Amino acid sequence: MRYLRYAFLVTLGIILISVSLANVQSVELKLMPDALAELLGFNLSTSLPLFLIVLGGVVAGLVIGFMWEWLREHKHRRDATTKKSEVRKLEREVKKLKKKQNEGQDEVLALLDEAS
Repeated sequence: MRYLRYAFLVTLGIILISVSLANVQSVELKLMPDALAELLGFNLSTSLPLFLIVLGGVVAGLVIGFMWEWLREHKHRRDATTKKSEVRKLEREVKKLKKKQNEGQDEVLALLDEAS
């Protein structure tokens, strides 16, 4: 399975490198359309290779997706934390009750009761 993953990553790397080398032409990237830029009085633009724009869009999409999922799953993480603290509290209470129950018994029997 590990070799399959490495083969996939190498293939993906070769494809990305070949697409990048095929698209090195510069493209002008503008912040807003010309009509809106004239209305507002400013426009930011830069010239970048096409492959940087495409790969940057993919990376930006991945980052936005990961952040969106992280925010969406917040309530599940909070519930898991609450449940975990409740479980720890109940385990301490059970230990305390077992210890109290086995107070007057023989040590060997008390150890056997605690183990089960």
